[in-house]
Amino acid sequence: MNGTETGRIVLVTGGARSGKSTFAEKLAAQSGQRIGYIATAQIYDEEMRFRVALHQQRRPANWQTYEAPFGAEEAIQAACQQNDVILFDCITLYLSNLLCSLPEAELAAQDKVYALTRQKVGALITAAEAAAERGLTVIFVTNEVGAGIVPENKLSRIYRDISGLANQQIAQAAADVYAVIAGIPVNIKALA
Repeated sequence: MNGTETGRIVLVTGGARSGKSTFAEKLAAQSGQRIGYIATAQIYDEEMRFRVALHQQRRPANWQTYEAPFGAEEAIQAACQQNDVILFDCITLYLSNLLCSLPEAELAAQDKVYALTRQKVGALITAAEAAAERGLTVIFVTNEVGAGIVPENKLSRIYRDISGLANQQIAQAAADVYAVIAGIPVNIKALA
């Protein structure tokens, strides 16, 4: 499918090292010629530097990168001007940035954190829907973080919860939702 023929929103989800980013990159390359890559990671340590470098090495040099740890809806809007596919990697890092930017007192009001998450994710969806209306394909990558044990600390539980809520919110807006397990993508929305 060429991203200029008909626009759509796609969500790609999976666990750590499931192959979701690699699949999303291939999907982006198949969907259009000019790819805008929204990068949400912030480098705070050597482990994250290594992970970011792996992603950078896989991306073709002609993909345009937009660094957006915050305010990513503006990066989506900017990417629309010069690209026919937008690859957003990833939602869960974006949410982590959001949580870590909040003062301790704000984290105590969990309902407000949930509402803020809905608002921020809603802004991303609105920008993606506007892009899709212009014929662009927008691919969001996210992680499934709630399939394991209940985290020991409150911040981790909030993160797990808002990640799941955000994934549901984007999945509802998406035309296709792929779950990637062991490198194998399955369009679960088509099966639903």
